[in-house]
Amino acid sequence: MYLLGYDIGSSSVKAAIVEAATGKVVAKTQYPESEMEIQAPQAGWAEQDPEIWWKNVCMVSQKVLAQSQIDSADIKAIGISYQMHGLVLVDQENKVLRPSIIWCDGRAVEIGNQAFAELGEAYCLEHYLNSPGNFTASKLRWVIEHEPDLYEKADAFMLPGDYIALRLSGERCTTVSGLSEGVLWDFKAKTPAQQLMQHYGIHEHLVPEIKPTFSNQGQLSAQAAKETGLRAGTVISYRAGDQPNNALCLNVLHPGQVAATGGTSGVVYGVVDQALYDQASRVNGFAHVNYTDETPNVGILLCVNGAGIQHNWMRQNAGNKAYDYPTMERMAAQIPIGADGISVLPFGNNAERILENKDIGSSIHNLQFSRHGQAHLFRAGLEGIAFAFVYGLEIMTNMGMDFQKMRVGNDNLFQSKVFAETITSLTKSTIEVVDTTGAIGAAKAAGLEVGAFDQLEAALGQAPVLFNYEPQQNPAYQEAYFGWKTILERNLG
Repeated sequence: MYLLGYDIGSSSVKAAIVEAATGKVVAKTQYPESEMEIQAPQAGWAEQDPEIWWKNVCMVSQKVLAQSQIDSADIKAIGISYQMHGLVLVDQENKVLRPSIIWCDGRAVEIGNQAFAELGEAYCLEHYLNSPGNFTASKLRWVIEHEPDLYEKADAFMLPGDYIALRLSGERCTTVSGLSEGVLWDFKAKTPAQQLMQHYGIHEHLVPEIKPTFSNQGQLSAQAAKETGLRAGTVISYRAGDQPNNALCLNVLHPGQVAATGGTSGVVYGVVDQALYDQASRVNGFAHVNYTDETPNVGILLCVNGAGIQHNWMRQNAGNKAYDYPTMERMAAQIPIGADGISVLPFGNNAERILENKDIGSSIHNLQFSRHGQAHLFRAGLEGIAFAFVYGLEIMTNMGMDFQKMRVGNDNLFQSKVFAETITSLTKSTIEVVDTTGAIGAAKAAGLEVGAFDQLEAALGQAPVLFNYEPQQNPAYQEAYFGWKTILERNLG
């Protein structure tokens, strides 16, 4: 028996096939090789065409099947991980009505802030664990205000993973975890967020059927089988947003455990068993993949939008595309801690939640033309992202969370020793690097519903630990962070 997992990102679609009995990864790949384009019709906006996601799902499916050389009939279940907080609107015939407003789009910030004030901050935090902020519900309100004719054609709103599941199966459904990431779930009432939806004028009939995260969520249609190369009737049995799923694939399922990732955006995700929230909603709480009424596990999520996207910008521009990431790492490692005085604020990917949804942009400070070159910029860029992580972790620490160890995957910024040791040295926590990916985790999670194994933790625990980053006892890290933080606070006014 084999299991297939997808990871639907904003950069690419990844896929992995796992042998259920052994946990062995028999194939993994991505499509496209270059990053998918993000459209920005106006400053602060970010959109993608869901049809492009679907075409890439079809291409990556064919690619991973060819790589594995297995019969698609032997794949018994499909799991889906997806980019969080996006909005997809479909009509009665399941046709997409407009490009998806994705996670890093900032147009709905003021809408969410106004709802936070009008509904009451205490009410929102107690019921939703968050300000409505710039999340999916507020993006939908933006459509109601600015595209009312289009909104009236809508027959369902969806998150990106819900849409891919729809294209695979023809069935509309979502999950509690998914609704909560859009601030569309009421943790007190244990229902969709009716008060917020009424305030925004969102029709309740637009909410898809709610199914458990681990459940039969539909079967592959004949049309989807033709387009993907998979077998019709294959069960779709798991879906989750990319960060809850990243925690799952790292076996972070229980209170006190912490996961992190450094992709296009950077995230730290810690599990708690109570409704914690930050008064300024700078970090956010969502129903974890194993959230139930009996085990109300909540994931507290810290997000830095400007992470891998800034590192890529440095490669494209400061590096003039001449260097790959390992070369940039070697160059950065030759520069002392603190990058000889350069500080980079990495907040150039629209509004940042840890800055209370301010959009201050990215900026380079203390650059001296006679002293600094590409390697200094590469080091300062990596340190700037790491410092932004630490700044957010201070917020989570003040909420009572403990960070003695973080688990991370081996396919993102944490491959950089400069980046990882900056974080671990400032937080005094170990970073454990595990050989897994979001697509692998989604594949394993899909196996639970079809009886591939009895205990999910055992299946996830098969992923090997590659190495650990340990804190370095060097005061230069603190000095560099203090200088960076001083610049940030000055820019925040």
